[in-house]
Amino acid sequence: MSDQGDPLARIAAALERLAPPAVPVPDWSADPAYVWDQHGARAVARIVAPPLDLLQGIDEQKQRVVDNVARLAAGHAAHDMLLWGSRGMGKSALLRASVVAAQAGDPGRVALIQVAPEALSALAPLFGQLGRLERRFLVFIDDLGFEDGDSAGPRALRSWLEGGVEARPGNVRLAVTSNRRAIVPRHLAEQDDPINPRDAVDDRLALADRFGLSIGFHNCTQDQYLAIVGGYCAQHGLDWNEGDALEWSKRRGQRSGRVAWQFVTELAGRAGKAL
Repeated sequence: MSDQGDPLARIAAALERLAPPAVPVPDWSADPAYVWDQHGARAVARIVAPPLDLLQGIDEQKQRVVDNVARLAAGHAAHDMLLWGSRGMGKSALLRASVVAAQAGDPGRVALIQVAPEALSALAPLFGQLGRLERRFLVFIDDLGFEDGDSAGPRALRSWLEGGVEARPGNVRLAVTSNRRAIVPRHLAEQDDPINPRDAVDDRLALADRFGLSIGFHNCTQDQYLAIVGGYCAQHGLDWNEGDALEWSKRRGQRSGRVAWQFVTELAGRAGKAL
């Protein structure tokens, strides 16, 4: 009897067609960066990051992050990192630039893996793959935040950082950026717990305390903002003046590295140049 007349064969063929294709496993030794999302991993051929010397106004933060990533790349003891604070002050750019610097001369030493928000629940399989390798990895979770009522997410992150059965392997470190130091929301009402006014606050701070490095980023001063603009303009051969740069920041309602770069992008567009 042919398969076409066999009901079991037809069912098996239909199920095979419905099943999603197997997710290919990338060559974890071949590329400088990867993205891990709901479909698995994909390689990134080049990390886009500004030169470290153009990241101004964050000198202390820059030194601490660069040193820590260099330790990881060298196989030395290194910390998990929480970079928190003001928007647009270079948290994620600094992480990318630090990995690029650590790869200089030996691209195979360390790789950056950015985890998409929807893939946080699938970190355990990722760690399972990475833990069998000799290469070092910085797993990067950008702009992380947990909403009220989300207790599973913070608990999982604490477990990954230390102490859990599925904790990240020794050749992997986590780097998280967030606008909030505690990552999860905090409210004044937490101080009014009639049973133990510190329990709720301490539980939330316990998550941030799992990071060996917790580094704050704050809005830059006017002088720092202008220095950032000047550095970018010098790099790209653009003419500018302080009055225009300050007016741009006033209209944006903020002085930050991101706003400075947006102003530089406007200048380049006016001059007919590409960046």
